[in-house]
Amino acid sequence: MTETKSNVPWYAWPFVALWKLIAGIVALTGRLVAVILGLVLMLAGILVSLTIVGAIIGIPLAIVGFLLVLRGMF
Repeated sequence: MTETKSNVPWYAWPFVALWKLIAGIVALTGRLVAVILGLVLMLAGILVSLTIVGAIIGIPLAIVGFLLVLRGMF
């Protein structure tokens, strides 16, 4: 097994890790299911964000849902 090493700056690592997680979910579930799951996560994130305390969880949840929809479409 060959290993490719990419040079990712330390400050960009969380974004690269999140994108790889989203790509893995799309690979496991398929594009249509990933888009539907992303829409559900965005809706749940928006609903949870209606409270001030829930915004801590809801905003990142909606962002992950948006990224999942984006990755599923393209």
